[in-house]
Amino acid sequence: FQDLFGVSMVVPLMNLHIKSLGASHTVAGIIGSLYGIMQLFSSTFVGCWSDIVGRRYSLLACILLSALGYFLLGTSTTVFLFAISRVPVGIFKHTLSISKALLSDLVSERDRPLVMGRFNAASSVGFILGPVVGGYLTELEDGFYLTSFICASIFLLNAGLVWMLPWSEENAGNREHQQGNKGTDRFSAKTNRDLHSKSATNGAVTSDSLFQSPWVQVATVLKRIKGIACSDLWDIFLVRLLMSVAILLYYSNFSLALDERFGVKPLFAGYLMSYSSALGVLAGCLLGPITRLYQHNTYRILLHSSTLTCTLILLYASALSIWMVILSSTFLAFSTTIGRTCIIDLELTIGGNEASGTLLGVGQSVTSVGRIVAPLLSGIAQEFSPCGPPSLGVGLALVAILIMNANKQKYCSHGNVKLKNQ
Repeated sequence: FQDLFGVSMVVPLMNLHIKSLGASHTVAGIIGSLYGIMQLFSSTFVGCWSDIVGRRYSLLACILLSALGYFLLGTSTTVFLFAISRVPVGIFKHTLSISKALLSDLVSERDRPLVMGRFNAASSVGFILGPVVGGYLTELEDGFYLTSFICASIFLLNAGLVWMLPWSEENAGNREHQQGNKGTDRFSAKTNRDLHSKSATNGAVTSDSLFQSPWVQVATVLKRIKGIACSDLWDIFLVRLLMSVAILLYYSNFSLALDERFGVKPLFAGYLMSYSSALGVLAGCLLGPITRLYQHNTYRILLHSSTLTCTLILLYASALSIWMVILSSTFLAFSTTIGRTCIIDLELTIGGNEASGTLLGVGQSVTSVGRIVAPLLSGIAQEFSPCGPPSLGVGLALVAILIMNANKQKYCSHGNVKLKNQ
């Protein structure tokens, strides 16, 4: 909550600040793109690094270096300093991914969707409240600098909380060792050998793994990433990419499309998006009853939520009145929140908790690719019609659903093994 609260105070104000420093729209766009590219390439490496040195120290390092970035942002009086301040944040702002990996280490597979849903709900609440507080603070004299320093202070507070948490590393390591030895064929045999030969247990940090040569750590990271690349998880990551792009296409021209199609002002579109965000928080809290209803079959939940998402985007693209848009936005907030949680759970279930940081890092990189590709596809589709981007999103979501159906046997076999072992 504090992480997203602090970040969302600052992010909406950054474009205004960099323009006040004299930067052109092009320069501002280049700096924003560089940040996205750094996130794209660093998320996999940082996630894999957390598997090697342990969650506690990797999380502390990411929080402290992100705090440094926001502190530098609070001192940026030139465009150059502004760009420099984005470097540590672009490389190390993976606190949420490592936190999710930590949660996957500490809870059972059966409870993981429920815990991830609550985690996402807390994050969403922070993201809803942060812009309001940031907008108020920026009205004060030197408001942007004050907001950046407050954000850096929040990160330092989070670092203190992480340091003070009662880390039962031995128990977490034993739990992961037992889960890693289950008879599930989560990776190919070669990948399993690669992952287990270099891995200490996820939660536990040994002095050898923490203080070993940086070159040894880099070599281990690259070997783990190669193991993921050679595994049979391509279809899950492809489904994640397609669904991410489909949802991003839905939101890409939301305000403009409502104005062109129904004459609705941007203010109403903003209220509608805030309404959807609030419903997303509620959806995160309802994941527990939903998983019990589906008997903890993550594949079925993901398939049904993706089908519902595809149907709702189609309803929005063909809507004849604003009330149909409101209806689709209402249910889409539930289906997308549930789908995002389930795709992460499916990655960890099939990939195995022994490499949860790496898996979450790769998944974050896949989502980053979607954020890069979606604006381009949206611009091309919008040349034809205001309904072009969501219509293209429907097609991509259909492809994702077909891929899930084609690999149904693999997902179901893993689900059956998981339930039998529990």
